[in-house]
Amino acid sequence: MKQVQDLDADILLVEDDPNDAELVGRALKRAGAVAAISHVQDGAEALDYLYGRGRFAGRAGRAQPKLVLLDLKLPKLTGLEVLRDIRSNPDLQRLVVVMLTSSREERDLQEAYRSGVNSYVVKAVNFEELMDSLSRLAYYWLRVNQLPQLRKS
Repeated sequence: MKQVQDLDADILLVEDDPNDAELVGRALKRAGAVAAISHVQDGAEALDYLYGRGRFAGRAGRAQPKLVLLDLKLPKLTGLEVLRDIRSNPDLQRLVVVMLTSSREERDLQEAYRSGVNSYVVKAVNFEELMDSLSRLAYYWLRVNQLPQLRKS
């Protein structure tokens, strides 16, 4: 997946593995789930995007993504560190965060929910299963679930 700097993305994909990012992006687009996906490759970039800092400074004051798909094991800052930062900020704490990871470890699952994740999804190995689960996930969080609009203050 090409790294996109969409300032008004529906989904922020935080994934360091380019192959996984490509698969997730293709699955979401093929399922017709979203119009715009922004992809960042590490935890620090994720926070820069959400806070409108660094190369994402143009995002200041813009609407936040409707959904953050967050990998657990990331460079610079882990997914759990990013999640804790999001939940500690009053302007971001209602943001929908789904941990999308390959980890099936019970301790990772427990810690993600303790830290305030909305959902924990293990990446399917089979592309069709991945597409199905991401399609359902995006449909629920982007179309069925009602959220207040979040803006950077």
